[in-house]
Amino acid sequence: PAKGQTIEVHVTSAIVLGPVYGGDNGEVGGKNYPMAKKQHTLEFLREKAHLRPRSKVFSSAMRMRHAMAFATHKFFNERGFVYVHTPLITAADCEGAGEQFAVTSLLPEHAKAASLPVDKQGCVDFSKDFFGRRCCLTVSGQLNVETHACALSDVYTFGPTFRAENSHTARHLAEFWMIEPEICFAQLADDMALAEDYVRYCAAYALQHCGDDLQYFEMDYPQGEKGLRARLQNVVDSDFAQITYTDAVALLQKEIAEGRATFTAYPSWGDDLGSEHERYITEQIYKKPTIVINYPKGIKAFYMKLNDDNETVAAMDILVPKIGELIGGAQR
Repeated sequence: PAKGQTIEVHVTSAIVLGPVYGGDNGEVGGKNYPMAKKQHTLEFLREKAHLRPRSKVFSSAMRMRHAMAFATHKFFNERGFVYVHTPLITAADCEGAGEQFAVTSLLPEHAKAASLPVDKQGCVDFSKDFFGRRCCLTVSGQLNVETHACALSDVYTFGPTFRAENSHTARHLAEFWMIEPEICFAQLADDMALAEDYVRYCAAYALQHCGDDLQYFEMDYPQGEKGLRARLQNVVDSDFAQITYTDAVALLQKEIAEGRATFTAYPSWGDDLGSEHERYITEQIYKKPTIVINYPKGIKAFYMKLNDDNETVAAMDILVPKIGELIGGAQR
């Protein structure tokens, strides 16, 4: 077998089902077939959406996503959680930031601006819309799944969410899938334990069931990561470190003062930790996943439980090497 292949096929007979047309004059042959036998960039593959699943990088990624989705449902099912499907179209803005994709039937193809219904204030009259009010794609299923928790106890939602943030970075996606569990009669420590168990469970599942694809992403994919499987094994084997936000900021400031670290943004108490700060904590200080707890109330959502100091809330973020924040949670 050639490099990267596990088997070699020896053909004894072949049946031609149909020709492949290519070339400038439509002659038979694969001259213009867009997928060559080489590594293609992701930008190129995006232009060939109907063929990209045949590439190694996409087929490996899809198998990994399948395995992680299956592991997610298996993890929560084994712990008695109920899977709740929350609406994708909603009139609520769970995050409160207003960065939502609107859903409307008032703008059919080739619609003219003058055809939009307006109210007395000159604003678009959404009462004439399909739902009778302004609706958007959901940014989170949290509001809906919370109501189910009051009836069904431990629940979770796992589905697509949408953010209209015009930021072209690897950490901002217009569409992604999010897992949002709600556990009842629990403290912050219970939330932390569940999140840590979940991350460790998924890492172990990947190592056990996705060996070939992990090897590809580590050894063969040009933009892959050397030591990927060792990093996942570190997640499985390690007890996650824990530090308060206040101590984390003080630790980062000490690293700067003693000349061991430099950051683009200086870590000040009251500011959210940046990706560079989170990665430094996990990669240079603890060298393993780390849970940061008790964030300032001013940078967290209003519904998080206020601590006795009246300055911080019972919130936690799980940080992992090479990424930074992976999971966020809080006690209500």
